[in-house]
Amino acid sequence: MNFIIFVLIAFIVIFIMAYRNNNGENVYKYIAKQAGSIYDRYAPYSYKEVRQKVKDLGQEYTKKQYTLQITIFALGAAVITYLYFYNLIISIIYAALAVIIIPYLTYLRCKRIYSEYIFEQIQVYTTNTIMEFATTQSFVKALEGVYESGVLEDPVRSDVKMMIDLAYENGTIEDSVRFMNKKYDYFIVRNMHQLFIQITNEGSKNSSDALENMSLDIDMLVENVYRDRMDRSQFHKKFLQFGIILYLMVMLVQYLLGSEQYIKLLENNYVQLLLHGILIINTGFLLSGEKYYNENVGAE
Repeated sequence: MNFIIFVLIAFIVIFIMAYRNNNGENVYKYIAKQAGSIYDRYAPYSYKEVRQKVKDLGQEYTKKQYTLQITIFALGAAVITYLYFYNLIISIIYAALAVIIIPYLTYLRCKRIYSEYIFEQIQVYTTNTIMEFATTQSFVKALEGVYESGVLEDPVRSDVKMMIDLAYENGTIEDSVRFMNKKYDYFIVRNMHQLFIQITNEGSKNSSDALENMSLDIDMLVENVYRDRMDRSQFHKKFLQFGIILYLMVMLVQYLLGSEQYIKLLENNYVQLLLHGILIINTGFLLSGEKYYNENVGAE
């Protein structure tokens, strides 16, 4: 208990010092500025690009949405843990820990949105390259047509430009294909490139049937991906509902034992340790589910 009081006092002292050193500037803005500075210094560059692309797509949360998320997480954690321990200090600590989780959830959400965006760009790349190749019968010319059409956006558009440059530099398409396959390891990309290499190296008087079959394969894969996304979105909602119900199982225990008997049990340190374990395990279960939902987007 003394340690908790010490932590709270230390936090208040740091807060006051930050306010005094800030010469009257809004403390929230000051803390946000400092946190942003630390993030820009240490966050992975790749994630910075991902976060910026999410903003460009207009899918970044607004300040109001983030405030609402913080409020829900803090209040939810405080209420649930108070029902577990009937201890205000413990509830405040868990509320703070719940808010700390939000940046990780934001990270997962941004990765999912970016992955879905990249897959849509790959779909556009493969479909349009096949259409251009059917007209030009040249892989490089097809790439130039797709690049100049403006249907692609970065980073895929820049990578297509790199493929074109590699093809002209080396006189073959092998390095270009190897570069794109490594950068975007998708089934439809590898198969399409393999088909173009075969046609380019071996020649084909009539490649229209192969190209049409490839287009049908892409359409079928895309349809399956979007169906999988809808199914997983519905499952995700049910998963979250199930996780919240697990948190509230303590209410059933209190109903069966009675509130007075339950509070007496809380005097036992082993019971409190068990309750902390239940909260941690259930939270880990929910976070692992969130990680799976946001990382495995079903692109393949």
